[in-house]
Amino acid sequence: MIFRHVHRLPTNPCCSQRDDAESLATIDRALELGINLLDTADMYGPYTNEELLGRAIKGRRDKFFIATKFGMRRDPSNPDARGVDGSPAYIRQAVEGSLKRLGIETIDLYYQHRIDPATPIEATMGVLADLVRAGKIRYIGLSEASAATLQRAHRVHPVTALQSEYSLWTRDPEADVLATCRALGIGFVAYSPLGRGFLTGTIQRFEDLAEDDFRRTNPRFQGENFARNLRLVEQVKEMAARHGCTPGQLALAWVMAQDPHIVPIPGTKRRRYLEENAGATAVKLSSENLLALEAVFPRGAAAGERYTAASMRMLSL
Repeated sequence: MIFRHVHRLPTNPCCSQRDDAESLATIDRALELGINLLDTADMYGPYTNEELLGRAIKGRRDKFFIATKFGMRRDPSNPDARGVDGSPAYIRQAVEGSLKRLGIETIDLYYQHRIDPATPIEATMGVLADLVRAGKIRYIGLSEASAATLQRAHRVHPVTALQSEYSLWTRDPEADVLATCRALGIGFVAYSPLGRGFLTGTIQRFEDLAEDDFRRTNPRFQGENFARNLRLVEQVKEMAARHGCTPGQLALAWVMAQDPHIVPIPGTKRRRYLEENAGATAVKLSSENLLALEAVFPRGAAAGERYTAASMRMLSL
């Protein structure tokens, strides 16, 4: 399955700065632009993002392709506490909660947010396959899964999409995951294709981040890592200026140029950023442009891990 037009609903679960009216207007504008995939998760909020999305699609469900996720359990009283659960009993509970909050009968694409090392992927996929047969979900997705896990999962039931971080500054999937997706016919959905906003060139100082912004705990936004990454982004900004586009558009165009089956989902809460992101589809990069970007931003150039140590342990299982 290939999604040509995508939009990701605002998903930062740790930020209290909300403007629901602008978020809803952004979704309206997305539809006007031909963007119909809305991506969310039960952990965002937790739960409030799915509820907002439910309000947005009410009365026009057929116009959208809805993707949500399960498996990252959060404690509403402690936003920093979370765990991973892919057990059959939890999945059945989670899907009913998401369906209710979204106000729909079927979830188009249901992702396992992170692989649960305590539950064999075969057991998780078996329950998800049951949900497909029951009409509660249409397609199954995984997130941040290794190539080996993808292969095991796909033997139980076809995996439609893998969602993992991918951008100029996070190129881990290039090792073997992208090749596995191509071989199995699995679509690849790239989250954080703008490097959590860093690749837009608008973040110049650590102090620019709000006090409750989760990026303050991200190693790439701290100390010398921040300074080194900022120097990389300055080169992207110079190339974008020569190309007649914004740095964010150049970064998105790079992701889309890697493979026609890769779909980037830049998150945004505001119409002006949505429109800027949508403009990336008009940015065409030649082989010379791609080589120039590779020269200034080669694989592994970003300084620092992409998550904290605890979160890194949840990846590529």
